[in-house]
Amino acid sequence: MVTSTNPESEYMDCNDETQVLSIERVFEAEKVPGWREQLTFRAFAVSMLLGVMFSVIVMKLNLTTGIIPSLNVSAGLLGFFFVRMWTKLLERFGALKQPFTRQENTVIQTCVVACCGIAFSGGFGSYLFAMSETIAQQSTEANDAQNIKDPKLGWMIGFLFVVSFLGLFSLVPLRKIMIIDYKLIYPSGTATAHLINSFHTPQGAKLAKKQVKTLGNFFVFSILWGFFQWFYTGGDECGFKAFPTLGLRAFQSKFFFDFSATYVGVGMICPYLVNVSVLLGGILSWGIMWPLIERKKGDWFPADLPSTSLHGLQGYRVFIAISLILGDGLYNFFKVLGRTISAFSTQIQAKRSSSAPLSTETTNPLTNPGVSFDDQRRIELFLKDQIPNSVAFGAYVAIAIVSIITLPHIFHQLKWYHVLLTYIVAPVLAFCNAYGCGLTDWSLAATYGKLAIFSIGAWAGAAHGGVLAGLAACGVMMSIVSTASDLTQDFKTGYMTLASPRSMFISQVIGTSMGCIIAPTIFWLFFKAFKDIGVPGSDYPSPNALVYRNMAILGVEGVSSLPKHCLTLCCIFFAAAVLVNLVRDLVGKKRARFIPLPMAMAIPFYLGSYFAIDMCIGSLILFVWERIDKAKANAFGPAVASGLICGDGLWTLPQSVLALAQVRPPICMKFLSRSANVKVDEFLSKLS
Repeated sequence: MVTSTNPESEYMDCNDETQVLSIERVFEAEKVPGWREQLTFRAFAVSMLLGVMFSVIVMKLNLTTGIIPSLNVSAGLLGFFFVRMWTKLLERFGALKQPFTRQENTVIQTCVVACCGIAFSGGFGSYLFAMSETIAQQSTEANDAQNIKDPKLGWMIGFLFVVSFLGLFSLVPLRKIMIIDYKLIYPSGTATAHLINSFHTPQGAKLAKKQVKTLGNFFVFSILWGFFQWFYTGGDECGFKAFPTLGLRAFQSKFFFDFSATYVGVGMICPYLVNVSVLLGGILSWGIMWPLIERKKGDWFPADLPSTSLHGLQGYRVFIAISLILGDGLYNFFKVLGRTISAFSTQIQAKRSSSAPLSTETTNPLTNPGVSFDDQRRIELFLKDQIPNSVAFGAYVAIAIVSIITLPHIFHQLKWYHVLLTYIVAPVLAFCNAYGCGLTDWSLAATYGKLAIFSIGAWAGAAHGGVLAGLAACGVMMSIVSTASDLTQDFKTGYMTLASPRSMFISQVIGTSMGCIIAPTIFWLFFKAFKDIGVPGSDYPSPNALVYRNMAILGVEGVSSLPKHCLTLCCIFFAAAVLVNLVRDLVGKKRARFIPLPMAMAIPFYLGSYFAIDMCIGSLILFVWERIDKAKANAFGPAVASGLICGDGLWTLPQSVLALAQVRPPICMKFLSRSANVKVDEFLSKLS
């Protein structure tokens, strides 16, 4: 479950008029470096540094709630800052040989996003960790040895290298169709390009310097705040994260503010509607539904079940959340698929009516007299450094063959013919996802992965490790579809910044290679440092892992394992998710912003509302700031949010090292009711 947004677009409002006038006129006097000159050592050194930092952040978000905001602003801004600092230093010593260009900035952006993207598509908070014994023990079904595979650094790195590159080659032959012929918008890629272009104008450079300073201040504050909080966490349910800000009874129902800088920052980046939807979901579930269902203990489910049993209240929490996610995901899947087919058909008909071929290497869009100066330059350079289609096809087939041979050795439950079918279907789904992403900015990679869980899991069967086979197939499908749409989005960014498609592709390959090593290494650090990772109620409950595993169990064993009336409630919420989405589309954008998002509402059904309160506080801060000074809020709000997220996320590294070194916090700050406090005082007085 990922909530992405486009905070970059807000920057476009506060920059100079070159956003409206010709961008390329501003840079007309500058020589565009060749594709080899765009791939510099300093660019990849900075990319690796930022890739590690953002991978830690994404991993922490994956293992806590699964809500991951867009980090493109932070990547672009920090990439600009570090290389500009590097070049200034070399310039001072007279050793600067190559100036910092927007093309190099785009290479950094692409590499960083590709690297930290593996932390998401690698499934460390979803399908991959769902294979572990920790998650399997939380259900009584399909928790035998053939449906369990615990994380190990070696096989995780090998798995990612085998599956993460196919998506990069699947859509390379269609790059011209997507970017030039069909002129797909790719809102995030376009907004990122505007951001990078603005950094390299005199006015934009000044603004970027101020934004980096703001980000740095809140980055330092966030790290220090995390360090300060650590001192008070010397036991279970200790510290600020267990502060009953709304009272002890509300705390028991997961309603409290846990002083998380990360989720305050996430709330400042995510749209208001997402934050309010999450809070409403928490109120509906933990405030109304779960207390009512708990009263049915002994009737609907046995009263003596442990709190983590999926045959009890926990089952309602997990499976109703799954039904909301599936209802929302499938509705949007068919909606985007319908729009994709409709738009694609319209494009083909338009091509036929004009008697023009769909796309060939010799087609020259520059002959069109309606092409602007900006597009003339962009098209000319975009068509200059081609990636041969034969290379793309050959690489896809070669990697697919290696993968078909290798994957059954990593997961013996996943047969070669399962993998072969996935690789035959994947390019079609990758195109649908990339095309839909270009129209709506909405990637449905997770939804395609869930379809693979059900189809391959059911095909493999319960007796042959269908749960593990479904989860592994989900990883294969998700990796291909996700990386393909990311690359196409990066091609759009490169098109608008005059970065070579070849340098974009190589940067994506290098970033993906970094991610295949960095992401599993960071997950392994988390896994070894925090012993209760994946356990409900812990600091890192990894809620999506339990959701994905139970989807796989449903696909293999059906609905017979659900508690009493759970199937009925699931059907109601599935239908409600579809209906709410339908109403949102029918009433129009103006009214739809007041109707909650079912996917966002589903997240707290299992976790609780504590992070929703953090996010709403972030929204409130931004709302008040916009009321006081909208221009400054638009310019510096994302920088403040990024600083809070990056600082708190990076604090996790020293926290992990302290945990591995068995250094314990010295203080436990705990909150008790008056009656419990009296009992504790009496007990302590007897000891003394």
